[in-house]
Amino acid sequence: MSGTVTALWRHPIKSHGRESLDHITMTPGQTMPGDRIWAVAHEASKADGSEWVPCNNFSRGAKAPQLMAISAHLQGDTVTLRHPNRPDLSFEPDTQQDKFLHWVRPLMPTDRAASARIIRVPGRGMTDSDFPSISLCNMASHRAVEQKLGRDLSIARWRGNIWFDGLPLWEEFDWLGRNIRIGEVIFHIRERITRCLATTANPETGERDADTLGALGNWNHQDFGVYAEVLQGGSIRPGDEVQVL
Repeated sequence: MSGTVTALWRHPIKSHGRESLDHITMTPGQTMPGDRIWAVAHEASKADGSEWVPCNNFSRGAKAPQLMAISAHLQGDTVTLRHPNRPDLSFEPDTQQDKFLHWVRPLMPTDRAASARIIRVPGRGMTDSDFPSISLCNMASHRAVEQKLGRDLSIARWRGNIWFDGLPLWEEFDWLGRNIRIGEVIFHIRERITRCLATTANPETGERDADTLGALGNWNHQDFGVYAEVLQGGSIRPGDEVQVL
């Protein structure tokens, strides 16, 4: 039994925008190119860019749902951000942080630690996992959550990298410890992804409007998707086969 890739997404600045792609080229031991290159440390964070640190050091959608409505485009060293309540912003995260901090301030709750600085860790994306990961998400599992809630949901709520269809719901959880091939790439599946309040926010409006975590509780877990490590590099496009090895 095999599935098919339906969508590819990256998030140039962690928790601050998503970008759809028509192909990717993966490298062993690395995140998706252009995914979570940067992260936004808040004023209570000790993150300095010298090493990976957990997500609670950063401004994120779980605490600031308006961030979920950002879309992004990465070209070279420049990121363009769009949000329904803010003017478009194009800037270089490494050299123009003040422009970004001014732009994002109205989207941040006043009772949370304010965004303070953009950091990057050389050589790896700032994924939620402590290893450079790619998140794989199953359309059948997404549709099951939609059915529990009785409404359509954008897949952007889950901030996944690679989406696939044609396999049973929660099939991906059976892949833990196994290798899969997608296009030219071989992945090792390492962890289930435990979800947070970010997924309750609508990616079009930034308003919390769906009890995604409650829906997942119908299956006695709070997980959606899996984290994978790249063992063999290569290219992936929508339409490529997903096969368990």
